[in-house]
Order: sequence, then C-alpha cells, then structure tokens
Amino acid sequence: MGYYLRVEPDVNIYVEDVNRESEKTILFIHGWPVNHKLFEYQFNHLPSLGYRCIGMDLRGFGNSDKPSSGYSYDRLADDVRTVVDELYLQNFTLVGHSVGGAISVRYMARHNGYGVSKLALIAAAAPSLTIRPDFPQGIPKEAVTNIIQNTYIDRPKMLQDFEGQFFFQHTTQPFSQWFLQMGLQAAGWSTAAVATSFRDESLFSDLRQIQVPTIILHGVHDKVCLYPLAVAQNKEIKNSKLVPFENSGHGLMWEEREKLNQELIKFIG
Repeated sequence: MGYYLRVEPDVNIYVEDVNRESEKTILFIHGWPVNHKLFEYQFNHLPSLGYRCIGMDLRGFGNSDKPSSGYSYDRLADDVRTVVDELYLQNFTLVGHSVGGAISVRYMARHNGYGVSKLALIAAAAPSLTIRPDFPQGIPKEAVTNIIQNTYIDRPKMLQDFEGQFFFQHTTQPFSQWFLQMGLQAAGWSTAAVATSFRDESLFSDLRQIQVPTIILHGVHDKVCLYPLAVAQNKEIKNSKLVPFENSGHGLMWEEREKLNQELIKFIG
C-alpha cells in the first residue's frame, strides 16, 4: 500500500509499503534521478519470500512533495530518520542505491545507524562521486556541472543521455521510456539540487562510523559511480563485504536482478 508521511510541516514523503505484516523489513532508498519504482524487480520478488519492502520517494522525486529547498545529504538523511520513527522501524536492513547509498551512509553516521541491523550499498555514490585532490577515483566535477546546466536547458534530453551511462546491458525502447518517465516525475529544481549535493559533498569520515554488517554490491562497468568507489567503501567500512557484478553498470538491480536479489536474501537471512 502507498501512503504519505510528514517530515516537515509543509513536506510529505510518499512511501510504498508491501507485506507490512512481516518482521523482516527492508527500507530502500533510491538514487538520482528516479524514485522507488527503480526497485520494481526487488519488490516483485522479495515480499513473496516473507520480506516487508518499504520504498520511499526522496523529497523532490516521484510522488513526494517537491519543496524549493532541503536537498543536502543531512536533510535527506533526516527525512529517512523521520520515516523510520513514524513507522517504528527496528532491526531493519537499509538498502541504498547510488545517491541513495550516499544518503544511507550519512544516515548511519548522523543518526548513529538508528534501527539499522544491516546495510546494503548498491552502486553507492560514496565516499565521493567526484574527483578530489586526495581522491582521484571519481568522475570530473565538470561532468556533473554539465548535467546540472542541461537540467535547466533540456531536462528530457539530459535524462535520456544519462540513461546511456546508467545501464551496461541493452535496454528496449519501452524500458527507456519507463526510465525517462521516472526521471520526469521529479521537479527540475530538485533534480539539479541533488546533483549539486552529490557533486560537492563527501562521506569519508561517515564510512568509518558504520558499525553494522555491510554488503557492497557494485557493477564493474559502472560509468556513474565508478567501481573504485566500491573498493574504497570496502576498505573504510569495518565488517563489509564487496560483491562485484560482472555484467552490470549502474543499474544492477535490473541488469543482474536475480543475482542482486539472491545476494540480499543471503545477506539478510
């Protein structure tokens, strides 16, 4: 079922909650520029195996409200905390993809991993999506700046071009339209604002504060969050395991969905 939760007086977050009676809870945090529907191929399968699957649309994306501000990692992590509190979640697995992985990492550090028993990072944008003087493994900041600029010039074309970087495997035209429509559900300003956050923010110290068992799932052909980011995550997070996806780019929840689902099942138990 779907419903809204208030995270600020004038901001409501949309939540899709499947199999609510189960005690095995997974909270999914989607990446940029889409929404919780990107986890469709997990929601299709995991609830039938006894898992409660909760997908929240980040503010500015999907069915959630789209305020003009509030797109820093801190604020987005605080939104996650409010959802956790409102749903009384305890002993749950937090799953974050791309910038959703970055927000999950910030949640673990900023809120001391409240309620989280296990963490799964899928193609996560951590510790830094972009190149820094002490971290050459990211993509150039200029590439993200171009995305931000093109968001304000021709957002549909920007999204269409981004899909070409997102997936390693071939996508059909209907699938491309589905991906495009998810991106268009967001507001232009929130699309640009979150891109600004993942261009400029970093999570080096946050990674070292994670104390729960962590699995890192990452496509070796990822052109968005390059594979060396996963290696850095594995190095910094205690009690973490890195699982490479040899036939995936950034969209491994679709490209190798059966493997990803099995890895999550094995990890969560």
